Amino acid sequence: MKFVSVTRLRLRHARFLPGFFWHAVWSNRQARRLDANLYTLLHREPGRVFWTITVWPDQAAMRAFRNSGAHQTAMPKLFEWCDEASYVHWQQPDAEAPPDLKTAHRRLVTEGAVSGVRFPSANHATRAFPEPK
Repeated sequence: MKFVSVTRLRLRHARFLPGFFWHAVWSNRQARRLDANLYTLLHREPGRVFWTITVWPDQAAMRAFRNSGAHQTAMPKLFEWCDEASYVHWQQPDAEAPPDLKTAHRRLVTEGAVSGVRFPSANHATRAFPEPK
């Protein structure tokens, strides 16, 4: 079984884009350099919406990434920068292809959880997000 992690973030204002991109680049490099990272997809949408899909051998490998390095430094910033922040995790058989954004969206809306943000949007708690394009 492989462990899939999906995140969806929406920045509440364009002024946060430079700092967000800085942290995103370094977090992405951190993930891609790890042998445990099996797959990484980054997706940007209009309206300052950002998706990530990563696949790991197990939950422990994902947590080791999440709780260290550039990613650990970036996470606290999301409380102020985002008005929507949600995630979903699941396990899937080894033979399955990495999930696409449509699958990620469906699972996020039906099974996901929200992260704390200081200024939540109207859709934050309900995860009533439009499907990615």
